[in-house]
Amino acid sequence: MAHDWHKLTKITQGKPITVERVRMADSDIAIEGSFTLPPLANLSAEDQVFVMAFVRCHGSIKEMEEMFGISYPTVKNRINRIARQLEFVEIVDVSPAEEVIGELERGEISAEEAIRRLSK
Repeated sequence: MAHDWHKLTKITQGKPITVERVRMADSDIAIEGSFTLPPLANLSAEDQVFVMAFVRCHGSIKEMEEMFGISYPTVKNRINRIARQLEFVEIVDVSPAEEVIGELERGEISAEEAIRRLSK
Protein backbone atom coordinates (compact mmCIF):
# COMPACT_ATOMS: atom_id res chain seq x y z
CA MET A 1 0.00 0.00 0.00
CA ALA A 2 2.82 2.43 0.81
CA HIS A 3 4.24 1.81 -2.68
CA ASP A 4 0.83 2.66 -4.21
CA TRP A 5 0.74 5.89 -2.18
CA HIS A 6 4.18 6.80 -3.53
CA LYS A 7 2.88 6.31 -7.10
CA LEU A 8 -0.14 8.47 -6.33
CA THR A 9 1.95 11.34 -4.97
CA LYS A 10 4.10 11.19 -8.14
CA ILE A 11 1.03 11.30 -10.38
CA THR A 12 -0.60 14.22 -8.54
CA GLN A 13 2.68 16.20 -8.42
CA GLY A 14 1.76 17.82 -5.11
CA LYS A 15 -1.63 19.06 -6.29
CA PRO A 16 -4.50 18.65 -3.79
CA ILE A 17 -6.63 15.54 -4.29
CA THR A 18 -9.94 14.32 -2.94
CA VAL A 19 -10.60 10.68 -2.14
CA GLU A 20 -14.07 9.56 -3.24
CA ARG A 21 -14.20 5.93 -2.15
CA VAL A 22 -12.84 4.15 0.91
CA ARG A 23 -12.98 0.36 1.34
CA MET A 24 -12.32 -1.47 4.60
CA ALA A 25 -9.22 -3.65 4.09
CA ASP A 26 -10.64 -6.86 5.56
CA SER A 27 -14.22 -6.67 4.26
CA ASP A 28 -16.37 -5.68 1.32
CA ILE A 29 -17.64 -2.57 3.11
CA ALA A 30 -17.02 0.59 1.10
CA ILE A 31 -17.96 4.20 1.79
CA GLU A 32 -18.33 6.73 -0.98
CA GLY A 33 -18.25 10.49 -0.55
CA SER A 34 -15.79 13.32 -0.73
CA PHE A 35 -12.93 12.90 1.72
CA THR A 36 -10.07 15.35 2.14
CA LEU A 37 -6.71 13.93 3.04
CA PRO A 38 -4.98 14.96 6.26
CA PRO A 39 -2.20 17.54 5.79
CA LEU A 40 0.63 15.03 6.25
CA ALA A 41 -0.77 12.84 3.45
CA ASN A 42 -0.48 15.79 1.07
CA LEU A 43 3.31 15.91 1.52
CA SER A 44 5.52 14.17 -1.03
CA ALA A 45 6.50 10.59 -0.17
CA GLU A 46 10.05 11.77 0.56
CA ASP A 47 8.84 14.48 2.94
CA GLN A 48 6.53 11.99 4.68
CA VAL A 49 9.52 9.69 5.29
CA PHE A 50 11.51 12.67 6.59
CA VAL A 51 8.73 13.64 9.03
CA MET A 52 8.35 10.03 10.24
CA ALA A 53 12.11 9.81 10.80
CA PHE A 54 12.09 13.13 12.67
CA VAL A 55 9.35 11.87 15.00
CA ARG A 56 11.14 8.56 15.53
CA CYS A 57 14.31 10.52 16.40
CA HIS A 58 12.27 12.48 18.97
CA GLY A 59 13.07 15.68 17.09
CA SER A 60 16.84 15.23 17.40
CA ILE A 61 18.47 17.15 14.57
CA LYS A 62 21.79 15.47 15.42
CA GLU A 63 20.22 12.02 14.82
CA MET A 64 18.65 13.29 11.58
CA GLU A 65 22.07 14.49 10.41
CA GLU A 66 23.51 11.02 11.02
CA MET A 67 20.53 9.12 9.58
CA PHE A 68 20.36 11.07 6.31
CA GLY A 69 24.03 12.06 6.07
CA ILE A 70 23.19 15.75 5.82
CA SER A 71 24.27 18.89 7.69
CA TYR A 72 22.47 20.71 10.49
CA PRO A 73 21.46 23.64 8.22
CA THR A 74 20.10 21.18 5.63
CA VAL A 75 17.95 19.44 8.26
CA LYS A 76 16.68 22.80 9.57
CA ASN A 77 15.93 24.08 6.06
CA ARG A 78 14.00 20.94 5.18
CA ILE A 79 12.01 21.06 8.43
CA ASN A 80 11.17 24.73 7.76
CA ARG A 81 10.15 23.97 4.16
CA ILE A 82 7.87 21.12 5.29
CA ALA A 83 6.42 23.25 8.12
CA ARG A 84 5.42 25.94 5.60
CA GLN A 85 3.35 23.31 3.76
CA LEU A 86 1.36 22.41 6.87
CA GLU A 87 -1.41 24.56 8.29
CA PHE A 88 -1.38 24.72 12.04
CA VAL A 89 -4.41 25.39 14.17
CA GLU A 90 -3.73 28.21 16.58
CA ILE A 91 -4.86 27.33 20.08
CA VAL A 92 -6.24 30.30 21.94
CA ASP A 93 -7.04 30.28 25.63
CA VAL A 94 -10.60 31.47 26.17
CA SER A 95 -11.81 32.53 29.59
CA PRO A 96 -14.94 30.85 30.96
CA ALA A 97 -16.84 34.16 30.62
CA GLU A 98 -15.82 34.49 26.95
CA GLU A 99 -16.95 30.91 26.35
CA VAL A 100 -20.37 31.61 27.88
CA ILE A 101 -20.76 34.77 25.78
CA GLY A 102 -19.73 32.83 22.67
CA GLU A 103 -22.33 30.12 23.39
CA LEU A 104 -24.96 32.84 23.87
CA GLU A 105 -24.02 34.57 20.60
CA ARG A 106 -24.21 31.27 18.71
CA GLY A 107 -27.65 30.60 20.22
CA GLU A 108 -26.46 27.50 22.04
CA ILE A 109 -27.72 28.73 25.43
CA SER A 110 -30.43 31.13 26.58
CA ALA A 111 -29.79 34.56 28.11
CA GLU A 112 -31.00 33.17 31.45
CA GLU A 113 -28.47 30.32 31.28
CA ALA A 114 -25.69 32.79 30.40
CA ILE A 115 -26.59 35.01 33.37
CA ARG A 116 -26.71 31.97 35.67
CA ARG A 117 -23.25 30.79 34.55
CA LEU A 118 -21.72 34.26 34.74
CA SER A 119 -23.11 34.77 38.26
CA LYS A 120 -21.09 31.85 39.64
